[in-house]
Amino acid sequence: MIELYTFTTPNGRKPAILLEEVSLPYQLHKVDISKGEQFVPEFVTLNPNSKIPAIIDTETDIQVFESGAILIYLADKTGQLLPTETQPRIEVIEWLMFQMANVGPMFGQLGHFRRAAPTAIDYAIQRYEKETLRLFSVMDKQLAEREFLAGDYSIADIATYPWVAAHDYLEVTLEQYPHLQRWTETLQARPAVQRGMELAGL
Repeated sequence: MIELYTFTTPNGRKPAILLEEVSLPYQLHKVDISKGEQFVPEFVTLNPNSKIPAIIDTETDIQVFESGAILIYLADKTGQLLPTETQPRIEVIEWLMFQMANVGPMFGQLGHFRRAAPTAIDYAIQRYEKETLRLFSVMDKQLAEREFLAGDYSIADIATYPWVAAHDYLEVTLEQYPHLQRWTETLQARPAVQRGMELAGL
């Protein structure tokens, strides 16, 4: 059993999608970051950085924090959605790191300055929107030649989709990025993605 500590954010949805895709049993535990629950001592023992998500694998007593690390752990545990051969494996990890280092931070900053900042700062909004659209372009070019980011469907797609799916919230459009839009619609149609995005029970 996987104990998943999470909340309704793009990062929080990633492991739920993967767990649904690989049909691993799991139990959701709500960590309401809007109420500061990520700072309570019990959760800090799971992630010293006080960020969701985190998991406990009750079969192995292994704890994992950071969404990318969780995806790698679960993919390796099940032998699914992350190749074992070096070349295809590193390609998946490249695009997973692309999400972790670029898509998440840049989209997150755009969302903060556009939707949450107490005062509108035009420079910040323009900076992060420009970078978000640049990243859209990078992915669109990659997807022009491949069905999924690293060729076959993988944890790289699972990690990236919740962020791209938030484009309406970010007030940016996919209209100029047809391959990215096609990819988004493909993932949106997957039942496991739908269930993971819903985070039913939270």
